[in-house]
Amino acid sequence: MSALRRPHAGVQIAVHAVVYAVALTMAVPFVWMVLTSLKTDLEAGSAPTWSTLLPEAAQWSNYVAAWGGGGRANLGRFYWNSTVVAVVTTLLAVAHNALAGFAFAKMRFAGKRVMFALTLATMMLPMQVFFIFAYVLCSWLGYVDNVQALVVPFLASGFGVFYMRQAIGAVPDDLLDAARIDGMTSFGMFWAIARPIAWPAITALAIFTFMNSWNSFFWPLIVVDSIDQKTLPLAVADLASNAYYSAWPVTMAAATILVVPLILLFFIAQRAFVRGVAMTGLKE
Repeated sequence: MSALRRPHAGVQIAVHAVVYAVALTMAVPFVWMVLTSLKTDLEAGSAPTWSTLLPEAAQWSNYVAAWGGGGRANLGRFYWNSTVVAVVTTLLAVAHNALAGFAFAKMRFAGKRVMFALTLATMMLPMQVFFIFAYVLCSWLGYVDNVQALVVPFLASGFGVFYMRQAIGAVPDDLLDAARIDGMTSFGMFWAIARPIAWPAITALAIFTFMNSWNSFFWPLIVVDSIDQKTLPLAVADLASNAYYSAWPVTMAAATILVVPLILLFFIAQRAFVRGVAMTGLKE
């Protein structure tokens, strides 16, 4: 076979130009949100032109007003609610999905194929159908308008189990067989052998889970009634509907506050996230 040739310089330039153009297009809404959060009400309400793109003077008071500022929009409380829900959901869901993925990938038990097929079938259901059963169950358990309702329905997912099964499937069977001969338990093999090898995939799943929980809007809107139990997406929606303030800069400031933890989380775990996503493409 002939050696692979490097693409022509013109092709490389064209590909990079397309990638940068797409990245810039995706960044425009975020940049517009941040710039609007630093404007006055008059600047934010004027027609968007190059002359009004940048604020004349940064209005950091918009962030004070969004966070609390002595008004009704106390994002500090909502921030705490979202943090508790996202962290607890991430820890428990990743643990359950990783253990289930290990069982489907490396263990033998009766009905394994049927159970895995049923797990995959849950991914085919529309989310709205799932929420109907979840709401009935939470209502029966008395979890409505409580933090449990935001955590319990997401302790495991078909995607998470499938994702971890693909990642742990790349763990060499010889290592597990040697550990089994030495008398190691199934959980011991997962913790001492599979977990360190599949750690990038576990990190990627944790990021996916945290993002989904942090950004969740539809489910909290259904099960949360009192203002004390609201999460950040609901609070930002209330700001946008003028429930607290009638000002776009304050709303954009709240939206920026909502996004910051996700950006920091991605940059901190970026390398592990990329490796984890690539790892699930390996064949067993």
